[in-house]
Amino acid sequence: MNDMKGFFFPRTATGQSSLIPSPPWYYSGDLLTVEYRTDPARVAELLPAPLELAPEDPGAVALIWADWQSCSGTREELLDPVRSQYKEAFVVVRCSFEGVTYSRCVYIWVDKDFAIARGMHQGYPKKLGSMWQTRPHPFSHAAPQVAPGGVFGATLAAGDRRLAQAVLTLTEESPTNGFVNAHPMAHHRVYPGIEKGSPDAYAELIASGSSSFEAGPAFTGDVELELFESPTEELHRLEVQEIIGGYYRQVGVVWDGGRTLATLTGQAQAGVR
Repeated sequence: MNDMKGFFFPRTATGQSSLIPSPPWYYSGDLLTVEYRTDPARVAELLPAPLELAPEDPGAVALIWADWQSCSGTREELLDPVRSQYKEAFVVVRCSFEGVTYSRCVYIWVDKDFAIARGMHQGYPKKLGSMWQTRPHPFSHAAPQVAPGGVFGATLAAGDRRLAQAVLTLTEESPTNGFVNAHPMAHHRVYPGIEKGSPDAYAELIASGSSSFEAGPAFTGDVELELFESPTEELHRLEVQEIIGGYYRQVGVVWDGGRTLATLTGQAQAGVR
């Protein structure tokens, strides 16, 4: 029998068809972040056992648009841009596990299959969507600058329906890019059982974060955010009760694995399903 190769499916004799290469994965991107407060009970609905609400500001939410370029250690994807460029929008809350506060991505949309595959490995609940955000450029003929006065728009749609839109006007530098997405991530990696009605065949609570991080200056400003209802999405349930702030920052990130917090079985798996 052939010795199958490839980090992810499809595994073949050569491994050339694998949807994603093995880590580490490298990212460079522009992040537009809107932080706001919602009803903590709506956040709690999205925290399966054994996670609990964060003790401080439990209703805080971050909706983040990201325009990424990514690659493996060979950097070969950068010369074939269809394999390296993608966009995403993701929703982050905070949670607590054994007295430690974590960030957690509860919704996320991307526009490439390789990004979905990476999410399956990392525990991100990725779905296909359509994300757009204004790109900065040094020349202002048709672009804003990452500086006071820069105005950026962002939209998110999925299933032919708009889910969110934001407009951010930068006013000044900020010491941070927000606080909701500032912790290691706590995610569930789940694989459903094959027999009808069976429990999950695999369920694991993991923690992960960047192994290396660089960032340019963070800017904050005035921001407007609207969420819209959809028959197939639930983002609107995290309704905006109070805007905390809007931020823009360019970052570089390396991801190279995580660690297991808990392997879930029996009753604990019910919270994952």
